[in-house]
Amino acid sequence: MPPSGALPVYVEVGRRRCFAAAVDWPGWCRSGIGEDGALTTLIAYRARYRKALGPAARGLPDPRSVADLEVVERVGGGSGTEFGTPGVVPDLDRRPVGGSELRRLLRILEACWSSFDRAARAAAGVELAKGPRGGGRDLAKMKAHMAEGDSGYLGAVGGRFPGDARSDPTGLRAAFVDAVEARARGELPDFGPRGGARWPARYAVRRAAWHALDHAWEIEDRSGPAG
Repeated sequence: MPPSGALPVYVEVGRRRCFAAAVDWPGWCRSGIGEDGALTTLIAYRARYRKALGPAARGLPDPRSVADLEVVERVGGGSGTEFGTPGVVPDLDRRPVGGSELRRLLRILEACWSSFDRAARAAAGVELAKGPRGGGRDLAKMKAHMAEGDSGYLGAVGGRFPGDARSDPTGLRAAFVDAVEARARGELPDFGPRGGARWPARYAVRRAAWHALDHAWEIEDRSGPAG
């Protein structure tokens, strides 16, 4: 049994790959082979996550082992889970959110975006190491991918951005925050014009924060001395 005060997490379970995510800390989400692998990797990234958040990490717990975690929900994954992208909205992210809690979540998201920006600036002019099969985007393509992802996430919440996502990432992020706040207030519909379910505010923040940190850490890893 997990100890009192254990960190609540949820797990997205695929056939082989799983994602584990800290319920109250968007962006702290890692994958692994099987549930134990995902939970172990989540613990391994605790210090890196704290560093990425900076002042936004105030109050962040410091679990040292899987025994310090409590799985409060499991959701079945899909093809995206196996590919390496979390994609299933847990019930816990359908809870209403607003006030100081929403502001805290958005501060964390801003910190995750800033972490990506710092990693990209530090890697300017550096050739990113390729993967074992020669894959991996270069820095320019990584930044474009981030903008395209944020644009897609904005649409998933129900917002729109009239500008060019690639040339105005700051404006795109501001539009995303506005849409999340509107979604939390119930001002955006739950379903899109074709009937697809919109993301709830909590999940939208979680997904965008994960995306920013996942690629920030990828840039850091691929631009380091060991490639």
